[in-house]
Amino acid sequence: MKKKALIIVISAVVLLLAGSVGYILLKKNLFPSYYNKKDIATIDSLIIKQPILEYGIPVDSFNIEEGAIKSGQLPAALLQSLGASKNVLNQLIMLPKDTFDLRKIKAGNHYKAFYTNDSLNKLSYFVYELSATDYAVFDLRDSLTVTFDKKPVKVIRKTGSATINSSLWNAVVDNNMSFLVAIELSEIYAWTIDFFGLQKGDQFEVIYDEIYVDSVSVGIGQIHAARFIHSNKENLAFHFHQDSIHGFWDDKGENLKKAFLKAPLKYSRISSGFTYSRKHPILKTVRAHTGVDYAAPAGTPVVSIGQGTVIEKGYKGGGGHTVKIRHNSTYTTAYLHLSKYGQGIAVGSRVEQGQVIGYVGSTGLSTGPHLDFRVWKNGTAINPLTMDSPPADPILPEYQTSFDSIRTILQKELNEIGK
Repeated sequence: MKKKALIIVISAVVLLLAGSVGYILLKKNLFPSYYNKKDIATIDSLIIKQPILEYGIPVDSFNIEEGAIKSGQLPAALLQSLGASKNVLNQLIMLPKDTFDLRKIKAGNHYKAFYTNDSLNKLSYFVYELSATDYAVFDLRDSLTVTFDKKPVKVIRKTGSATINSSLWNAVVDNNMSFLVAIELSEIYAWTIDFFGLQKGDQFEVIYDEIYVDSVSVGIGQIHAARFIHSNKENLAFHFHQDSIHGFWDDKGENLKKAFLKAPLKYSRISSGFTYSRKHPILKTVRAHTGVDYAAPAGTPVVSIGQGTVIEKGYKGGGGHTVKIRHNSTYTTAYLHLSKYGQGIAVGSRVEQGQVIGYVGSTGLSTGPHLDFRVWKNGTAINPLTMDSPPADPILPEYQTSFDSIRTILQKELNEIGK
């Protein structure tokens, strides 16, 4: 019994030794570089390294100098200071405008100069960044050639939310969103929310694309959806394409773009409302004031709240300099106490929504700079603050199913923000 056990132990030791020796020999034959460092160097030398490209130029083959165009700096003078030859400078001056218009080079835009990585240190390329994404490459090696291209752009879908404490702008920036989100939201809701009347506690959620170049944000792309709660009222917006038109519709499929803007100017406060019984501040008599007075600094631009035709322009007694616009067969608006009129404003001229038709003043019977804004519906004066503005086209029946599908997905995504 003891003899058998001894045989088993000896056999196991032999097998273990044989396996170890076999492993070492196999590794040495199959992977000789494991033991030979010279072989490793030989293998490394056979590996072809890919060049690092920037603007399509192998940057590891050049010395690079970069900077920004200075105010008043001429392109030829800049290239001369960078070492361009007289021949290149002459070709630059003779460049056709349809190839590259040198007058469009802007102060502050960045450039890079590429020099040969040798004793000559010769200027070979000059790259001018037209924008955050677009650039022009001037190949100076032989005869001057100019090519245009774009940097790779990365689009990242983002969400954001905020509560208003002071302004929409501050709420956006304080919550690590691009200030461009505030601008876009104010445009999307221009027909439904008076952004000069935002209240503390108003809040919003938004789904949008942010654009990056070289890992740096250069702007925002499409806003896909938003929810804005103003005065405890929910205002939803969903981006959608209908025919060749893209825009924003609410959850019921109604177009957010109304026929009229909510206000004709940026104002600080409403100094007098619509009433049939007001004591006139100058005449000291009780009379109707069928408009809304917006207090604003003199010279503040006043815009038309919608498309229309100028039917009156001139000095109208107590109303001072006045512009009156007929928008359609139903609505007419007037803008009183102007200091002066907008460019091109004349009786019979066509105006667009948002076009400047005058500037805040204090002409006529007035105690200070303000705009007296008036609206008539079917010839009857109505309160501008409570009027219903007719919407643009709703979602058409043939697009309803597609819109409902997209709206459902986006609304679910909005509901998840902040959870």
